[in-house]
Amino acid sequence: MHITRRHFFRFMGAAGAAAAVRPHSAHAWQSKAPPDPFGCLVDLTRCVGCRKCEEACAKVNDLPEPERVNCQCTIFEKDRRPDDKAYTVVNRYYTGKVDVYDKPVPTYAKVQCMHCQDPACVSACIVGALTKEENGTVRYDVTKCIGCRYCMVACPFEIPAYEYHDPITPRVMKCTFCYDRILAEGGVPGCATICPTEAITFGRRDTLLEVAKKRLKDNPVRYLQHIYGEKEVGGTSWMYLSGVPFEQVNLPILPETPSPKLSETIQHSLFSYLWSPILLFGALGGLMAWFNKNDNHPDKGGV
Repeated sequence: MHITRRHFFRFMGAAGAAAAVRPHSAHAWQSKAPPDPFGCLVDLTRCVGCRKCEEACAKVNDLPEPERVNCQCTIFEKDRRPDDKAYTVVNRYYTGKVDVYDKPVPTYAKVQCMHCQDPACVSACIVGALTKEENGTVRYDVTKCIGCRYCMVACPFEIPAYEYHDPITPRVMKCTFCYDRILAEGGVPGCATICPTEAITFGRRDTLLEVAKKRLKDNPVRYLQHIYGEKEVGGTSWMYLSGVPFEQVNLPILPETPSPKLSETIQHSLFSYLWSPILLFGALGGLMAWFNKNDNHPDKGGV
């Protein structure tokens, strides 16, 4: 039987379509979250903006001393983000709350790597320089990093920073969750050891969720009835309680679905069983057949 180019591409298009709808449950995405890792619960209603957590973090991780460490009056005039010299920062937000004298009441919010249960940065790293450890830490291995910075693009919280000033041995920099400290018996992250108002509580994630839910139940007026990080992007090791909407303190509104679930499912769908070339040529064939059909339409003077 003679097969014309048009028939060939139509066949390829049908083959591609069939491959696309073929079930591939063998490659169904599975969460890699460790069971009951360590975590931290941050209670924004208790934070007074003292920035002692910044000091402790810098000391533990051999980072430069925080900017204007003894002057809180001006540092909060700008919105800061963690960078290659600071793994955590505290910002001040005015969200419309006032006291009995009608004076604006600030809310302070600490920000750092959230150490997601299913981290987008780990999924995006093509060399395995980032891994999710059993203790909850998203750990960085500089010896594997090639500086592609895909992790920076993938992170929904925009946390990883890069040492652009170092052209020879630049690193991706972010909160380490004091990995070496919590590996030791009784070890606690530096920031959680120093908070004078106990705004930061360290422990097992399941226990922290119980603590958070009890606070919400006992003080329904004080808190929004939501634990930020319990379900966002599949859950995070750092979680928050707040008396104001989380988006007003720069904690983004995110879906519950882990970011890697979509990206890894697409990757598996495209590359399993060599379907990617079939889909590509099938799509091209379908387009060419459609264009040829329209080019030869009687209304267009085709033959």
